[in-house]
Amino acid sequence: MKKLFIIKAGSTFPETAKNYGDFEEMTRRVSGLERKFVEVVDAVRSGQLPSSKDCCGAVITGAHCMVTDNLPWSLAIEAWIQAIVTAEIPLLGICYGHQLLGRAMGGQVDYHPQGREVGTFDVRLRAECRKDPLFSGLPAHFPVHTTHSQSVLALPPGAVLLAENDFEPHHAFRLGPCAWGVQFHPEYDSRIMRHYIQAQADSLTDAGQKPAALLSALRETPDANSILQKFARLAFA
Repeated sequence: MKKLFIIKAGSTFPETAKNYGDFEEMTRRVSGLERKFVEVVDAVRSGQLPSSKDCCGAVITGAHCMVTDNLPWSLAIEAWIQAIVTAEIPLLGICYGHQLLGRAMGGQVDYHPQGREVGTFDVRLRAECRKDPLFSGLPAHFPVHTTHSQSVLALPPGAVLLAENDFEPHHAFRLGPCAWGVQFHPEYDSRIMRHYIQAQADSLTDAGQKPAALLSALRETPDANSILQKFARLAFA
């Protein structure tokens, strides 16, 4: 039986993992899939990425390192992404995974010129979403959880832009029929986002942001969460 592979590109904060699970468990839980349908590959430790013939779909998680660090295991994921996209295996890149997908397919990734986007913010969907297999049926704008310093500054050739906001012009895109990147975190809930703001409070303050205001603006993000659930259904269709 083919499985949905979660490519683990990093770990969350230890206290967050203790309370809510690491990235792979957050992803599986929100997807609604039982563990027997999911296989986790720790790309940082094992380096053994799955063959396309074994995947019905794959999700690449976030990470706390930077794509521009050009770490060997990260470059290996980029090469693997090219094969998966060519084979038209459903693929979803989240945050770091979104950036890897963008750069692997010819886009540009680097630090966002305005700094970090951390907290709960609204994204706007573009008209292209109406016919998109993953984004169709979602509201025209909805809240998402974000925490990132780098972004896909230039989309890869042929990418279809799907979502944006005033800070981040490339919050979501699609390549080909079934490869998506989302800069936001559909696997988070407000408790996890709270942990992220609190863990970065000092550095956010140093950067001129106001953690107390970010905490007060937290909301749940059911529409963002539904993207993971819909992706899982697409993968097993």
